[in-house]
Amino acid sequence: MTVHIALLRGVNLGGRTQVAMSDLRDLLTDLGFAQVRSVLNSGNLVFSGGRKTGAALETLLESEAEKRLGLRTDFHVRTAKEWATVVAKNPFREEAKRAPGHLVAMILKKAPTAKAVATLRAAITGPEMIEAVGRHAYIVYPAGIGRSRLTSNLIDSKLDTRGTGRNWNTVLKLAELVQA
Repeated sequence: MTVHIALLRGVNLGGRTQVAMSDLRDLLTDLGFAQVRSVLNSGNLVFSGGRKTGAALETLLESEAEKRLGLRTDFHVRTAKEWATVVAKNPFREEAKRAPGHLVAMILKKAPTAKAVATLRAAITGPEMIEAVGRHAYIVYPAGIGRSRLTSNLIDSKLDTRGTGRNWNTVLKLAELVQA
């Protein structure tokens, strides 16, 4: 049975797009998924089963969440194997050890082009560093995320795709959970 990780974009952050994790767990259970768990309160789900994968699964979850919960947000889904690749392909290993809360993995809907990544790099006005690997981008925020001008909206517009970010601590917590 395939184990999946679903990351929801922008839920329960700063009072916007509030949703109970129990409602999300119930939604996935009602859709026939098994072993549904939530991690933290920011829209991280781990579950098993289902015939759909990738974009088809994302579309199903997005449409059902809107229909059943009135929740309109992006779902970014990866299998446990794909998540292991997110961890393994991290180009900022030293930063991950030194300051994991300042390293973010952006899970993207589609892989950005090299030109789009270059455009984003050119738009960075602070000390941030970015590398893209497939449908994932890794961003180091040396001065912290909260004050950075490298926002999700800027990243989305320059990479020409939508994404959701998780700090490295959360990435590793999810990896540990799906390996268990």
